[in-house]
Amino acid sequence: MNAVLQPSACFHCGLPVPSGSSWLVTIDDVPRPMCCPGCEAVAQTIVDIGQSAYYRDRDEYAVNAADATMVPPELRLYSNDDAQFARDASSCEATLSVEGIRCAACVWLIERQLTRLPGVQAASLNVATERLYVRWSRAQCEPGDILQAVRQVGYTAYPYDAVRHGERLQKASKTLGRQLFVAGLSMMQVMMYVAPSYLAEDGTLDDNMASLMRWASLLLTLPAICYSAMPFFQGAWASLRARTLGMDVPVALGILAAFFGSVVATFTGRGEVYYDSATMFIFLLLCSRYFELQARRKAASALERLQHALPASASLMAGFPDNRATTLVPAGSLAVGDVILVKPGEAIAADSVIVEGSSALDLSLLTGESAAQRRKTGEQVPGGAINASAALILRVLKPARESTLSDLLKLIERAGSGKPQIAQWADKVAAWFVLGLLLFAVAVFAFWSWHDPSQAWPVAIAVLVVSCPCALSLATPTALAAATDSLLRRGVLIVQPHVLETLHRATHIVFDKTGTLTLGRPVLRQIEGLGSLSEDACLQVAAALEAGSAHPLAQAILAAAKEQPRTHAEQLQEVQGQGLEGVVDGVRYRLGNAAFVAAIAGPPLGDTAVGMQGMTPLYLGTQGRWLTRFLLSDALRPEARDVVAYFHRRGKQVVLLSGDQEALTQSVATELGINTACGECLPDEKLDFVQQLQATGAVVAMVGDGINDAAVLSGADVSFAMGSGAALAQAHADTVLLSNQLVSVLDTAKTAARSMRIIRENLGWATLYNLTAIPAAALGFLNPWLSGVGMAASSAVVIANALRLRKA
Repeated sequence: MNAVLQPSACFHCGLPVPSGSSWLVTIDDVPRPMCCPGCEAVAQTIVDIGQSAYYRDRDEYAVNAADATMVPPELRLYSNDDAQFARDASSCEATLSVEGIRCAACVWLIERQLTRLPGVQAASLNVATERLYVRWSRAQCEPGDILQAVRQVGYTAYPYDAVRHGERLQKASKTLGRQLFVAGLSMMQVMMYVAPSYLAEDGTLDDNMASLMRWASLLLTLPAICYSAMPFFQGAWASLRARTLGMDVPVALGILAAFFGSVVATFTGRGEVYYDSATMFIFLLLCSRYFELQARRKAASALERLQHALPASASLMAGFPDNRATTLVPAGSLAVGDVILVKPGEAIAADSVIVEGSSALDLSLLTGESAAQRRKTGEQVPGGAINASAALILRVLKPARESTLSDLLKLIERAGSGKPQIAQWADKVAAWFVLGLLLFAVAVFAFWSWHDPSQAWPVAIAVLVVSCPCALSLATPTALAAATDSLLRRGVLIVQPHVLETLHRATHIVFDKTGTLTLGRPVLRQIEGLGSLSEDACLQVAAALEAGSAHPLAQAILAAAKEQPRTHAEQLQEVQGQGLEGVVDGVRYRLGNAAFVAAIAGPPLGDTAVGMQGMTPLYLGTQGRWLTRFLLSDALRPEARDVVAYFHRRGKQVVLLSGDQEALTQSVATELGINTACGECLPDEKLDFVQQLQATGAVVAMVGDGINDAAVLSGADVSFAMGSGAALAQAHADTVLLSNQLVSVLDTAKTAARSMRIIRENLGWATLYNLTAIPAAALGFLNPWLSGVGMAASSAVVIANALRLRKA
């Protein structure tokens, strides 16, 4: 027996292999360990009948006889040193996918269970994406302990995998659909048997017929109780095992009370039966949960599209350019310098540069921009973009794990990993609500038992059924998920959960200048004629001289002249830091600073040294003549005025902080109507400025893009980083503007205002409903089936109202 071949898990079922065991089966010429003679016999039989492919094609271990409360063995084998868990010297963190979430109440239960676990520092479950963020101490906790704790309250967690997660969501949706169908069928059939007792006049329904109707109703109710109502019973049992009162507890009690009270009445032949109320309540509540499930799927759809955007494989051209044959390889194996072929309709596996070909690229997942963008040879393309038209040959610039989309997905891992204060408040209220409801139901039952015993049971059931703690818990997360989805589809990635709430409360909006309020590159702002040559002719000559230059000023001239016919420049000479000289149509020209051009054009006409404030002058001249002065500057973004004006109208204080020259900063501030502006600010000075505002009670929102903005972005109450900005700035920001459009800040502010309004509407509606419906049920004005209608309708109203935020 070779001990080297002894891993910790049985190759057949995944259970641990006992030390010193000798059970082995040779599968595909490799000795595989087994945990017991039973697994050895089964595996050997599979091999003997020629079905070894079973082990190559399977996606999970065979069923084993392990205790149901155990974590699945393949998950229990994870340790703190596993590569997929981010870690530092003292702690680890991970994003897990959770199976079995039925409603928002599950979130509270799972988070409560994990926070009780020694070593867990943070636990937050996003109800929209069903993903759990956990951070724990390496010394006190292992991943298996976390998975075990989740399992103990009736759920299964595992490291996030996009394919498995999608399959599980589809399976959960189908299961809920079947439960809803069975409940609806039972309800309709029970109604048929109950209707005669409602329609018959007193004494006209024979006792034997009434008894037959009751027994038939009992049999038809059993499928709804034993199958359709299982999500409520499982949720209630999980809550009780965790010694908490989850929101499924009153629901389960109401169903069981109605059912067993009816069973007793059926067997004794005395009292009322509530089979119709029980089946209707199960059906209506399942309708509400199905509606909630679909709402969560829609709200998380944009995030899910991003998760599935990176391809799993790529077509590698190992022999390029001599050999263009391709080999399909895992995208994760691509290295810098590899050459890949991307066909039309395929996603680009990693950040690359186009070696051959040109095509239109769909960047909508990365930027929110729906229009395809042309890319040609020599231009870079981001990983995750979709090739829309023609085949491209690309050279990989970064491994797939470091691509633009991968970096974006890392930010998404942080998204939804916490809750804003208003959501935490709703969760706490809902938790105490359940306890108060149960005590109130007991008190109501006691009162009616004394006042009118015949009404005690139905009134108590109505109180349990009519209450809607789910509406309180759904009010905030559903609205936030819908708003996040809507913004992401427009190119705004919200990384932290407090963004919308804090932005709505912000008193000061602080902007960086270069690359934020401005485009971050020079553009031609004005042409001043100094001679007889027309402006168009001067621009044509300047473009011919700059045609081969990559200098930012040259690109500005070329961009301005893109509609002008180009001529060819000869005998080009570049004098570093001064300008260009060349011959165009037989005439020698110089383009550059005043001193450089004056050497052939003669003394300047008037003041040519300064130009307009904040402008960079560029002169064109020929032998003995000055022709033109081009004035260039870093132009404002087209939407900058609208954004600043919006915040002014909302009563916000707008501030401009820039590291650029004071004169340029004040010029931009004046143009935009910003009263407070500071130029020549170092990174620590920007942070000090923001902290001084915060010390006076201000809530500060910061918008920036550069590395020097990282500190102030982290220090602000809420922050935005431009999508084209530095990665360090994005890593410290609460929101990333993937569209790289400043107008996205305005969109986010408007969405924040709508979100807070809808959340307050939802919380107000849920509170008003419960304050009205519960007393009405306690006073006997609502029977159980009508209470079920109200409870389901309350949740549906909250969800439907929240989904309005998905509309841009």
